[in-house]
Amino acid sequence: MARIVLFGQAPFGAKVMEGLRARGHEIVAACVPPDREGKPLDPLKEAALAAGLPVIQRKSYKAPDAMGEVRPERADLGVLAYVTQIIPRAILDAPRLASLCFHPSLLPKYRGGAAINWQLIRGETRSGVTLFKPDDGIDTGPIYLQREIAIGPDDTSGSFYYGKVFEPGVAATLECVELLLAGKARGVVQDESLATSDPLCRDEHAAIDWSKPVGEVHNLVRGCDPSPGAHASVGGKTVRFFGSRITSTTASGVAPGTVVAIGADGIEVTARGGSVRFAKLSAGGGKLAASEVASQIGLAPGARL
Repeated sequence: MARIVLFGQAPFGAKVMEGLRARGHEIVAACVPPDREGKPLDPLKEAALAAGLPVIQRKSYKAPDAMGEVRPERADLGVLAYVTQIIPRAILDAPRLASLCFHPSLLPKYRGGAAINWQLIRGETRSGVTLFKPDDGIDTGPIYLQREIAIGPDDTSGSFYYGKVFEPGVAATLECVELLLAGKARGVVQDESLATSDPLCRDEHAAIDWSKPVGEVHNLVRGCDPSPGAHASVGGKTVRFFGSRITSTTASGVAPGTVVAIGADGIEVTARGGSVRFAKLSAGGGKLAASEVASQIGLAPGARL
């Protein structure tokens, strides 16, 4: 049995905690981001409280009192399971075996907090999960373990994460814990010549350019689905597009950005070299059937986006 300080959040963090406890390990503290007003309790916090475990919530771990509150030196291992806060190296290295961190790409490619978004936006067909020893950089430490995962042509960021990355990522994290505890994990230094890094995927990256090749438009929409939602202006109103499928890779002679069909299966729009169908749209509210939103905003075949 090992003593573990767990940093994390969301269902991923909760599932990792469940797996660690099922293996007989003691969670000496669950370190979770602060509560957000009007939002439900974070799943990891909720699970930790239900199990009677100590919960630590801080806006920052850089303050001088953070080390004294977390007390990482009492742990055998630190585990970072879906962490968006910066944890100083002094805390990460304090446990007996230091710490390990989960990341949803095959490092050193796609470092950063929006790795899945950018892999899909760039049309990658091969991804995976990495467990590594965190250091002072962003996703730069020695690699302990990697597992490859294929990206399907119509995967979205949401479907890829929840359908293909989540469970293998939890399993790989738990496997890496056991390897470290058994003294069988050996960190391999990342090859910096292969490293790539991207910013968080925000609205400024999610604007659709219909003059781009149809495959690039499709990849942008699925890479931004569900968040931030790839968008275009329709009559001065921002509309977000979801559920992308390429319907044609043959140039039609119709100008890019033209709505060519609206039906029960979605709205079809031309791009360079083909057309794309979107099952759902959002025009300021929630995601609805594309035909319903098109009716609400007066969008009809022949319109230019």
